[in-house]
Amino acid sequence: MNGFGGMVTFSVGTREKAFRFWDRLKLIARAASLGGPETLTSLPILFSHTGYSAEELRRAGVDEGMVRMSVGLEDPEDLTSDLRQALE
Repeated sequence: MNGFGGMVTFSVGTREKAFRFWDRLKLIARAASLGGPETLTSLPILFSHTGYSAEELRRAGVDEGMVRMSVGLEDPEDLTSDLRQALE
């Protein structure tokens, strides 16, 4: 990469959808900490923002369906395929 970061944040809408998405990932790993050569995902409501009230989450700009992803060195087509199937 040149000129861009490897961190992506997106929302799938709800806590239930976030857990379903996370459970459905096949190639992309789940992690509490994001960093390293492999693509990793984390749910802020489970780690960095656990225990926050709804109001604290709102003020922090975090919703219950938020997913953070650190993009690694895998083939982009493989990552795209995994993300698509997890979102179905």
